[in-house]
Amino acid sequence: MIIKIKPADSRYERGTEGGQVTGTCSYEAIDAKDYSGRTLNIITHAIPVIGEPTALHAEQFAELTGADVNVVHVPFGDLFQRIMIPFQSGQNAYDVLFYGSLWIGDFNRFLEPVPESYLNSTGMADVTDSFRGVATWNGQMIQYPMDGDRHYLKYRTDAFENDALRARFQAETGRELAVPATWEEYNEIARFFSGFDWDGDGEINYGSAEVAKRDDLMFSAFISRAAPYAKHPDVTGGFFFDLETMEPLINTPGFVRGLELFVEAQEAFPPGGTNFGLGDEIFSFGGGQTLMSYSWDDAFVQAQQEDSRIRNMVGAAPLPGAREVWNRATGQWDKFDEPNRAPYMTWGWSSAVSALSEEKEMAFDYLCFFANEANTSHDLQIGRFGVNPYRNSHFDSAFWQNLGWDAQVADSYVNTLSEMELSNNRVYDLRVPGVGQFMSSMANGVAEAMAGQKSAQDALDDVADEWRAIVDRIGEDRLRDAYANVVRLEDNAHQGGSR
Repeated sequence: MIIKIKPADSRYERGTEGGQVTGTCSYEAIDAKDYSGRTLNIITHAIPVIGEPTALHAEQFAELTGADVNVVHVPFGDLFQRIMIPFQSGQNAYDVLFYGSLWIGDFNRFLEPVPESYLNSTGMADVTDSFRGVATWNGQMIQYPMDGDRHYLKYRTDAFENDALRARFQAETGRELAVPATWEEYNEIARFFSGFDWDGDGEINYGSAEVAKRDDLMFSAFISRAAPYAKHPDVTGGFFFDLETMEPLINTPGFVRGLELFVEAQEAFPPGGTNFGLGDEIFSFGGGQTLMSYSWDDAFVQAQQEDSRIRNMVGAAPLPGAREVWNRATGQWDKFDEPNRAPYMTWGWSSAVSALSEEKEMAFDYLCFFANEANTSHDLQIGRFGVNPYRNSHFDSAFWQNLGWDAQVADSYVNTLSEMELSNNRVYDLRVPGVGQFMSSMANGVAEAMAGQKSAQDALDDVADEWRAIVDRIGEDRLRDAYANVVRLEDNAHQGGSR
């Protein structure tokens, strides 16, 4: 679908969007630009997620600068090819691109590096180190940060604080009810809270909503569960592969343990939960059906909408960890008194300018305007927009409290997100050429184990075999060069180097 936006007859009225907020690409600064008679072509995701703010800010940009702005909206399943095919054929189809950041491994050679003047902008200076790293390839920023994504735990505080439920849990399990520190504890708590109306709304509740649908981001849920068992804090050089040999690690014991627990977790899913996509997870937890979930911000923001019956009855916490972690260097399990945590900085949305564009300055001005301080503050408040915290200033509890969030809810949210930025044991997405092939193979294997068709070990052994074949097709050296960028993020070798 194409939305063509013409400049309006009058200037954009600065109002509640924060037009008076200063900054490098503020409304005032962009209003001083004149792109009359020039055209900017943008490709983005379908409305609403990312597509809606793209169109909104394109309309504002057109009114301020006089430019013609064409916005093309594409469903997620088609977005990669709609960008990649013109690149491969040398066509100058789009100036500005919005897409999944994990595709940088395929797109990097077609993208224009972010110019120095934008690297020094006020908005860029506030971007966290981790999301500067996500935007960087071979030491050079080639994606424009405008979103930050990670997985974390969401839970119902009213249930965890209920004295009757706490007593019942203690009687049945012999343990005090507490926010789960490991995935074993998560599964146990989820089972306990499944199959009865524990919140008194007349509907049966369940323990866990998870993205378990094979073709709908299941691979990300699996990575969250496997990460603390497979990402040893003292072992560097690769999480998905051994960087030196490019041997897949997907079937090593840590990943297998994570998959076994994922299979076990199905006992606490709501009816149909084994086929939940991201939207189902959002509305199951955000609507009050389930006790816990984990993935992107959407479910938490959904629960905190003004009309939500569970508003201010939720909390955020780090992903559960593991007390046993596979050490691939020694070939044994290491025990941890405090659970090993491996925060998952999962793929999110990113943006870039095509190296083939003839309107690079206008394109970067648009991205800088899209991500200016005023627009980002506005977009963070609208769950369907898909823009999540990626600047240090976004971890300000007062901002969220001003939206009607109770202090303890806002504090749990910003503290959980900001603490992930401090971890030295993070996991990132694969981000290599052919990443779609690797993730599809992994999702197929996980789905087979979830359906009981194969054991966790057999399913991941088959995935490892498929990954070896993909490495052979794409080329070991090419993949190693790309994967080195991911390993630098995992091993924190990028810190301070991308500024």
